[in-house]
Amino acid sequence: MDGREFLEKLENEMSKAVVGKREVIELLAVALLSNGHVLLEGVPGIAKTTIAKNFANTLGLKFSRIQLTPDLMPADIIGGIFFDQKSGEFKIRKGPIFANVVLADEINRAQPKTQSALLEAMQEGQVTIEGVSFKLPQPFLVIATKNPIEHEGVYELPEAQLDRFMLKINVEYPSREEEILMLKRKHLGDFSEARMIFTSQVLLKMMDEAKKVHVSDEILHYIYEIVAKTRVSEKLVYGASPRVAEHLLYASKALAFLRGRRYVIPDDVKEMAVPVLMHRIKVKAEYKLDGVKPEHVIREVLEEVEVPKG
Repeated sequence: MDGREFLEKLENEMSKAVVGKREVIELLAVALLSNGHVLLEGVPGIAKTTIAKNFANTLGLKFSRIQLTPDLMPADIIGGIFFDQKSGEFKIRKGPIFANVVLADEINRAQPKTQSALLEAMQEGQVTIEGVSFKLPQPFLVIATKNPIEHEGVYELPEAQLDRFMLKINVEYPSREEEILMLKRKHLGDFSEARMIFTSQVLLKMMDEAKKVHVSDEILHYIYEIVAKTRVSEKLVYGASPRVAEHLLYASKALAFLRGRRYVIPDDVKEMAVPVLMHRIKVKAEYKLDGVKPEHVIREVLEEVEVPKG
C-alpha cells in the first residue's frame, strides 16, 4: 500500500462520520506521519471534535479528550500521585495525556502553567510525575482547538508555544452542498463512528516510508529561501525560525508521500507553506490595520522566491 491508497482509505472510512473536510483530514495525516502537532482553529459546531475522534478510531489509536478550563491544573493533564488505601501505598495515576491522539479542546482557556505542561509533553514526548519520567505512547499527536471568536476569559498562546505546533489548520464553514448533505444524513440517521481499518504495523510502516521520501538540494534551498525571506519582510515583526524550515521539510515529504510520490516537488512545499508558517510569523500593527494577514505575506513570499526548475 502506498501513501495515496492509505489516504484514500482513511478519507473514505472517515466519511461515515464526517461530511467533507478532506483537506483537514489530509493535513492531520501529514502531521501524524511527520511526528508533528496541530492547532485547529474554527468557530464552535463545525465538527472539530468529531474529526479528531474518528481520525484516531480509523487508525486504531487510543484517543483522549481534555476540556481545558481556567481551573485546570497541570496534574489534571499529566497525572499525579495518590494514596491507595487497599495496598497502603502511594501510586502514580497517569493523566489523559497518555494516549496516541490527544484532543486539547479550547487550549486558550487554560492558564499558562497548564498550557506549558501540555506543550512540554508535546516537545519532549514524556512527562515527569513526582520526579519520575514516563514516556508517552508512540505515535503521539496533540490536536489543540482554538476558538477565534472568544476574547474574554482566555489566555492567548505565546509565540514560543505556538512554535511547537507543526501545522495550523483553519476549519471553515461547510459549503452549501456539504451542509445540506449533513442535514439530510442527520435526518436519515446515516452517520456512524469510523472503525479501525489500519493496524499499528501498517501505520508505523507508513510513517517510516514517509521519512524515506527523497528531497533534492534544490528543494532544500527553496525551503530555506522561503523561510529566510520572511525574516526580512517589512510587513513582519519577526520571521520564521529554523524549526519552521525543519517542519516545512517534514510536512512536504509527508504530503508528497500521501500524493503517491517518492520525491518532493516545489508544489508540495508551496502547499504546506501556509499551514506551517502562518501561526509563526507576526504582522506589524500598521499592516494588520490595513487587513494584512500572515497568509497574505506568505503568499507574497512564495511569489517572490524563485521556484527551482526540474
